[in-house]
Amino acid sequence: MSTATGTSPDELRARMVDAIVTARATSARVEDAMRAIPRHEFVPAAPVEQAYDDVAVITKSAADGTHLSCASVPSLVAVMLDNLDVQPGHRILEIGAGTGYNAALLAHLAGPGGYVTTVDIDSDVTTGARHALDATGYSDVDVITRDGALGAAEHAPYDRIIVTVGAWDIPTAWFDQLKPGGRLVVPLRWRGQTRAVAFVRSETHWVSAWVELCGFVPMIGQDGEHTATIDAEGQVALYWDDDQPIDPATLHGVLDQPRHDVWSGVTLGPNKPFDGVWLRLTATEPGTCRIAAERAAVDSGLCTPATPARSPAIVEGASLAYFTLRQLEGVGDQRQWELGANGHGDDGEQLAERLCDQIRVWGRNRDHLPAVKAYLTNSPDDWIPDHFVIDKPYIRILVVY
Repeated sequence: MSTATGTSPDELRARMVDAIVTARATSARVEDAMRAIPRHEFVPAAPVEQAYDDVAVITKSAADGTHLSCASVPSLVAVMLDNLDVQPGHRILEIGAGTGYNAALLAHLAGPGGYVTTVDIDSDVTTGARHALDATGYSDVDVITRDGALGAAEHAPYDRIIVTVGAWDIPTAWFDQLKPGGRLVVPLRWRGQTRAVAFVRSETHWVSAWVELCGFVPMIGQDGEHTATIDAEGQVALYWDDDQPIDPATLHGVLDQPRHDVWSGVTLGPNKPFDGVWLRLTATEPGTCRIAAERAAVDSGLCTPATPARSPAIVEGASLAYFTLRQLEGVGDQRQWELGANGHGDDGEQLAERLCDQIRVWGRNRDHLPAVKAYLTNSPDDWIPDHFVIDKPYIRILVVY
């Protein structure tokens, strides 16, 4: 098989993996798996060049355009597999069958003595994954059509569980079906942002070994995040969690009130990440949520978040503050931006000051990652440290610096 440019799939795959290894320092075992598995066979409707670009390939969408299933970005696949740390002979559960590509990688890593089960709620998805796995020589992978929140107890206990859809919660079944000391890698969403987390299961709770910002198609059936617009034109929306007492009706029109600009003194150069500010806010501010502004709202000056589509905000009652930035002039040849916050409402200035306090803490150690701990909701109170807790139906999350 050849491509429109005359470059074979094998050559394109080699280039893709070379680029991933250079950028992400992927382990030798994961590199070998990615060189062995023909990704284009799992996304047959996509051009072969796209199959080997470092991009997600959407494979199913709803009528409104919402993405329902995809083949994830290959570099993110690689780093998640690195942190899953599959060993030969492992029993593995995958939640979210996707195209079957990730299950094939898992089967390659686990080897002949291993066993892979992949589960998806959508029969169209599992049918496609089954076909692709059979066609590429991975018929031993067990493909099950089922709500992923239930896991697959019939093949438990597992050494590893990986979730390839965005999860808002961690069902108890995943804890029960994973061996103590086993690893769960999951894109977990809280306070409006999604982080891929590698959790190690102890006898009593989950503890993170790795955390990284990511984005995934959301898991069906986990509806704990709410959204509503807060301006007259419907151009600015908030996203918040079930456990937060945020009332969009109380906030409606708050952006029309005077704006308080507070600047942190923390600067950064172009293409430098600042998502650590959001993560730190989730550890300290109960009202942390996501704000999203359409281009018209930004252009009019009504709402100017640092990243218009997704930036952190803090809400208390009828006041809010959100994360912003401004370009500085005259700082040598290198462009610089200062990080800050815009506040609205009676307590808006105070909220903006608090947001800037966390920017300053982050600015002193930008690479510092927290321990993310998750306890089952029925855990005894004396198991849980005295710390700010984020409550979900199945777990209680602590983000500890």
